[in-house]
Amino acid sequence: MKALKANYKAISGHEWNPGLRDTRAHKEKKEKGDPNRPVAEPQEKSDLKKQTRLGLEVRKEETFPEWYSQVITKSEMVAYYDISGCYVIRPWAYFIWEQIQKWFDDEIKQLGVSNCYFPIFVSQSALEREKTHVADFSPEVAWVTKSGNSDLAEPVAIRPTSETVIYPSFAKWIQSHRDLPLKINQWCNVVRWEFKHPTPFLRTREFLWQEGHTAYASKEDAVKEVYDILNLYSRVYEELLAVPVIKGRKTEKEKFAGADFTTTIEGYIPSTGRGIQAATSHHLGQNFAKMFEIVYKHPVTQKKEPVYQNSWGLTTRTISVFTMIHGDNRGLVLPPRVAKVQVVIIPCGITTCNELEETLCNNSVRCTCDLRDNYSPGWKFSHWELKGVPVRLEVGPRDLAEGQVVLVRRDDSSKIVSPVGCVVDEVKRLLDLMQQSLFNRAKEEMDKFTVVVRNWKDFCARVDDKYIVMAPFCTNEDCEDQIKKDNPGAPSMGAKSLCIPFEQPEQLSTGQKCIHPMCNRPAECYTLFGRSY
Repeated sequence: MKALKANYKAISGHEWNPGLRDTRAHKEKKEKGDPNRPVAEPQEKSDLKKQTRLGLEVRKEETFPEWYSQVITKSEMVAYYDISGCYVIRPWAYFIWEQIQKWFDDEIKQLGVSNCYFPIFVSQSALEREKTHVADFSPEVAWVTKSGNSDLAEPVAIRPTSETVIYPSFAKWIQSHRDLPLKINQWCNVVRWEFKHPTPFLRTREFLWQEGHTAYASKEDAVKEVYDILNLYSRVYEELLAVPVIKGRKTEKEKFAGADFTTTIEGYIPSTGRGIQAATSHHLGQNFAKMFEIVYKHPVTQKKEPVYQNSWGLTTRTISVFTMIHGDNRGLVLPPRVAKVQVVIIPCGITTCNELEETLCNNSVRCTCDLRDNYSPGWKFSHWELKGVPVRLEVGPRDLAEGQVVLVRRDDSSKIVSPVGCVVDEVKRLLDLMQQSLFNRAKEEMDKFTVVVRNWKDFCARVDDKYIVMAPFCTNEDCEDQIKKDNPGAPSMGAKSLCIPFEQPEQLSTGQKCIHPMCNRPAECYTLFGRSY
């Protein structure tokens, strides 16, 4: 070995040192170029960065459908599946659904509702028992027709909704007035084989929901529950998701098939100028009770009387609504109350953040610390912004020396410096501020684009400018069809009735006619119209 080292020194003029590079030789190599070197390193890194494609590649205001698709996939909310219209709900999104479940489940249990589960399969005879009801779903019903290589004697449907699944059991369980009220709910999946363009969370062939089904002896008690549940749905959107909604009643044309009336909450998506049905609560009257013979013996008359029923449902569409409203050109923006991670700690040059994480978690703040050493702080900033984490906590050596940290809000990028000892209170304050700010901003947008119109010209102009409009309406179904047919964007994107708002903008003037110019009927109320999902 000594001989080899001596030989190396004689040839090169330098001592043998395998740990150092010959800088002069390196410079010459760099200047002259090395024919055996395939590609320059900087170019490789640049290409790799393009391949990772971390951020969004389109702008929300320019290509909204593609923006939405990129947000929900790059933020790791969904993954695509090999069956069209079906998607994998990843943990980042499923946690949101769990938060909604937990809140709503606690509320309905206080109303005396119990959870249960009914089979996903429906016999053909049961599904077709109520013709009017099934008519709305029949084109979308998925059928099981084979078992292995054998044909089934009778096709079996996969539930599109569960009225016809549950109500035969109601007929068995309810005999006396003592069995009432009966209040059940199930958290489950349903299948509706959509033919329209499927969009994750918004319009899918399989989706998750809760469906409540109740029966009462008294119509008044049943109707009261309809509005109680609608108020809970409104609170889900406004208090958890920071999304404003308009409460109202569906027109006869748009109500749930088989219901006496349907109440709804409607949202508004500013980027597309469309309304969106957020949740519905139906009063079924005695329609299904008579069909399925759900009767009880009246305690006074001893006669068998049909019960009064309700059904109500909320779906994973909730996730698409707040995503479309709050998201921006940096990615998802999560309302703090449903975020899986409310605070992400990103150390800059240090790794001693575990105490901060533990302190926040011990004070009911959902927190994580990104200690990955193979990514720069800047990369981590972009990554967690894309995923929508409400607050970023930055801490470096200088911050620690000064006993402080930097807090950055996701919605407006505002920064504040907080003493370490006050970080819990400051984080909670920021989370509350952000939750309220998201709601206020969405409410301002909705109010800005919700207008009252009194003539057809203004109706068409406003709808074409992405407004939702409150217009005097006769409530006639034929007229409603004509309105959708005759306004801009018809037939595929013509304005339809969204609801008759409970809160009317003003009293109809004497002699006020319906908004459609060819209709001479008097208006009965202001109705909310708009393009809709």
